[in-house]
Amino acid sequence: MEKVNVPPPVAEKIDHKMSIHGDTRNDEYYWLNERDNPKVIAYLEAENKYTDTMLSPVRSLRDQLFNELKGRIKEKDESAPILENGYVYYTRYEEGKEYPLYCRKKGETSAPEELYLDVNDLAKGHAYYQVGSADISPDNKLLVYAQDTVSRRLYNLRVKNLETGELYPESIPNADPGIAWAKDNKTFFYGTKNPQTLRVEKIYRHVLGTDPAKDVMIFHEADETFNTWVGRTRSRDYITISSESTLSSETRILDASKPDGAFRVFQPRQKDMLYNIDHRGDKFYVETNLDAKNFRLMETPVGKTTMDNWKEVIPHRPDVLLQGFTLFKNFLVLSERKSGLSQVRVIPENGQEHYLDFGEPAYVAYVISNPELDTKVLRYSYTSLTTPNSVYEYNMETKEKTLRKQQEVIGGYDPKNYVTERVFATATDGTKVPISLVYKKGFEKNGKQPLLLYGYGSYGNTMEPNFNSNRISLLDRGFCYAIAHIRGGQELGRHWYEDGKMFKKKNTFTDFIDCADYLVENKFTDSAHLFAMGGSAGGLLMGAVVNMRPELWKGVIAAVPFVDVVTTMLDESIPLTTGEFDEWGNPKNKDSYFYMKSYSPYDNVEAKTYPNMLVTTGLHDSQVQYFEPAKWVARLRAMKKGDNLLLLETNMEAGHGGASGRFKALKDVALQYAFMFYLLDIDK
Repeated sequence: MEKVNVPPPVAEKIDHKMSIHGDTRNDEYYWLNERDNPKVIAYLEAENKYTDTMLSPVRSLRDQLFNELKGRIKEKDESAPILENGYVYYTRYEEGKEYPLYCRKKGETSAPEELYLDVNDLAKGHAYYQVGSADISPDNKLLVYAQDTVSRRLYNLRVKNLETGELYPESIPNADPGIAWAKDNKTFFYGTKNPQTLRVEKIYRHVLGTDPAKDVMIFHEADETFNTWVGRTRSRDYITISSESTLSSETRILDASKPDGAFRVFQPRQKDMLYNIDHRGDKFYVETNLDAKNFRLMETPVGKTTMDNWKEVIPHRPDVLLQGFTLFKNFLVLSERKSGLSQVRVIPENGQEHYLDFGEPAYVAYVISNPELDTKVLRYSYTSLTTPNSVYEYNMETKEKTLRKQQEVIGGYDPKNYVTERVFATATDGTKVPISLVYKKGFEKNGKQPLLLYGYGSYGNTMEPNFNSNRISLLDRGFCYAIAHIRGGQELGRHWYEDGKMFKKKNTFTDFIDCADYLVENKFTDSAHLFAMGGSAGGLLMGAVVNMRPELWKGVIAAVPFVDVVTTMLDESIPLTTGEFDEWGNPKNKDSYFYMKSYSPYDNVEAKTYPNMLVTTGLHDSQVQYFEPAKWVARLRAMKKGDNLLLLETNMEAGHGGASGRFKALKDVALQYAFMFYLLDIDK
């Protein structure tokens, strides 16, 4: 494959010195944070042009890949229907259209369809459009939906009359997408975000037909390390206001039939104590880590909600993480995790408890929306690296399960042609780290095969071994796809998370490297064919591992990467900073500052040979600001040795989640795959 060689853009250096704890750093690319500066836009556009030019030999392959990825998606499709409050709800897609149609039928699936929200119409004239939520009033007559037209996750709330189709005049800006209806069908509660930090900090009450500017503020979360939001219990009897930081939470409750009443605190917040509540009958149920690292379940009377009244229902278990619970009238369903795998446990009010059996070595099973309390049918989702996303209904009495919907992969996908494995790498400190793998039958473990290793490892987020039809384009070209379940996630319990945060953060990076070394040693691949990928906090992982072991990787894809850890965590005006001191540390503390500086990718760029790298971002990113990856690439370009590729692609219309719509986002995937194929001389 013919290679292209043109000079890359060079960003101007302007000294910007920052001192704290007797230490001075010079950020010569700090000026790139001026989003409205024409010089910044020109630089980002120059980088985009450079990426396009350098990958021009695979331009037609990118188009082919996009069509290939799109070709697996069933264009005319709809979700599994779900019964809620007398209506059957579903979303569907029409051929050639990017966005869903929200539909319902009264009572049963044979009733006439009511199309109550066509997102394709709403999206007209917008480069980006997303509906963040669609909440229907208890009497089924009104809809509140949240729309974002910038990708900044600042939503605008609108109200629609579902009987007349009328759009009400009130419009509520800078909102969180979630709202909670009161039982009077005219009052709802919502949260608003600080437009600069994007922290949800205030809760308001709105009465239909009144001026939102005069809405009453019900609650102000003054602690900048907490976010707040509204919700409703599954019984629909209580409105909740939840506040949570990384390690502490607090909930307020209000009788949903008394929207003008005063919220009361369920249990005052305490340091290092998290809790989550739901309601059934005369009791509240409380999932908490109080004296329980892996969480336990408690119950308490409706009128006595403080922790001195809590009574244990499900005890703490050191080898099982309680991830959540779902209440039914006559059943309690627990979502658990043991040995890294999800489990669903059914406990009847009268009868023998049992677990659902899934029968694959690596899989994902989780309880999905079950809006009706009085039912014996549980809805859950099941998927694996080879099994497309599937929605099941499970009769908790008879143990009979019914497949209601499985993702259809167009083009003749057969799961029997692929193999999934679960192996364990030994980390530097002796810890066993799980790796989930999938490849096509016939894959030879000869140490010469291409492999893409994915990782995240932050916030206790578990990276599940789920199905993605896009990966077929890799597997059918000889790739193995692997997920490293590294510390910082919660795959093996709460301790797995705690061992990969704060002053143990480097475990995340060394675990990932140890997983890569295991795959090389066991002949899955070698450093000439090994690729790594991570996004957001996983992009931090990518930045750290290329500094630590640059020779290990053929290529690295860092999507919306969090790479300027110290500067970002020192700037409390940047979205998400204050809420994350318990995750990364607060660099205003000397020990935290120097520990963070020791691994921050931007602060540790050196004059050495880095692997081929593709870095992507979005100009309007709400989570990781575009200037972090932009500065990182500029510094890498100025300091790196050798002629390995270094590419920056900025989506000038999108944010953290990439493009909106179900097809546009595939262009990003096609770019990532084309980058790897280019480096391996795969031209079709």
